[in-house]
Amino acid sequence: MKRRHPVELTLQQARNLQLAAQGLLHPPAKRATRKALRDCLARMGLLQIDTIHVVARSPYLVLFSRLGAYPAQWLEDALAQGEVFETWAHEACFAPISDLLAHRVFNREARSHWGLAHAQKIHAKQRAELDTLLAHIHTHGPVKSSDFERPDGASSAWWGWKDEKRWLEALFASGELMVKRRDKFQRVYDLAHRVVPHLLGQPESLSGGQAGAGDATNVPAIAAVRAQFICQSVAALGVTQARWIHDYYRSKPRLKDVDLDTLVEQGDLLHIKVCGWDSPGYVHRSQAALVKKAAADKLHATHTALLSPFDPVVWDRERAQTLFDFDYRLECYTPEPKRVYGYFVLPILCRGELIGRLDAKAHRADGVFEVRALYVQQGPRWTEMQIEEVARAILRCAQWHGTPEVRIGRTKPAYLAAALRRALRALSMEELVA
Repeated sequence: MKRRHPVELTLQQARNLQLAAQGLLHPPAKRATRKALRDCLARMGLLQIDTIHVVARSPYLVLFSRLGAYPAQWLEDALAQGEVFETWAHEACFAPISDLLAHRVFNREARSHWGLAHAQKIHAKQRAELDTLLAHIHTHGPVKSSDFERPDGASSAWWGWKDEKRWLEALFASGELMVKRRDKFQRVYDLAHRVVPHLLGQPESLSGGQAGAGDATNVPAIAAVRAQFICQSVAALGVTQARWIHDYYRSKPRLKDVDLDTLVEQGDLLHIKVCGWDSPGYVHRSQAALVKKAAADKLHATHTALLSPFDPVVWDRERAQTLFDFDYRLECYTPEPKRVYGYFVLPILCRGELIGRLDAKAHRADGVFEVRALYVQQGPRWTEMQIEEVARAILRCAQWHGTPEVRIGRTKPAYLAAALRRALRALSMEELVA
């Protein structure tokens, strides 16, 4: 059989393909709905959790970039209603409930992650204490870390957490506990089989520390889960090189082209060429129609948004550099004197390009959204359209935060501060007239 030549995309076409797969190619066409939120998470496969909230906490901001204004409570409702669940994956993440068994198998047998490694040490050294805590939850119901008093002056090695917090996290990592809901973003833990009784069978006992205890008989094999997560990673990314795939679900080792041969032969993955790449690109078969549209220049990026530092588009530094020519490093955990751009820096997506970044803070009590600093990517001077688009994206984000007054601080280049202020005033006047 004659082998077909792979589709060839320009770099911009590849960018547009990834943005389409991530739900960032176009602005949302309709008002946000709960179904749109579920669909968004299903498309991404993972929604990374982080507690920093100088603006909205990251999972809410990632959804806002794709859905537009929506009640943040919807995500917590989806968790409480069993539509999504929490797991260790790329980091701590929300994931669709349909992937629960796959993640439990992968965490038990294959995933290499610091959170799981810490939990395993606690299981080995303090199993009796874990069993006591399990028995307490079995008898008294769901618990939060704050339900347990911490002795004054006590500390522990894991982020200074009290013992009960470490034990709860260890039992969560092993799969014996799940997060039933969140109260003011604080985890509420319960026995896994009580959280999802339709997916997990009754455990034989409350002890033993078996990560798979309670799993139903339809537990997938680890080889099938590996293939599933590879395919889901490629589908979520739209287009990728082999070396970037492992990072999405934090699997090891880093993949090579030869590792994907079977999935290519089966037709699950398709080869493509991207101009400027030395390595082949891969797309998932479910994206075949999108690939054709991209190659025909029929995917046009029209969305402008502020992205979370933990957005899948930028969380792999090498991928963001190669695909978007955007060198992004998270600095919120970097000591202040060593920061280049700021504490919580939001990449600026504008019509298919990452054209800058801004350090923001939402002063909720004062109703002020502060842009402490904004930096433009090297390249052509921003056009009037880009200035207006970015100003509109900042204003939308500020209004969603309940901080409608926008204050622009330092910009680089300096002229941009005045230009953005003028654009914001004009947009505010438009709203008053409307």
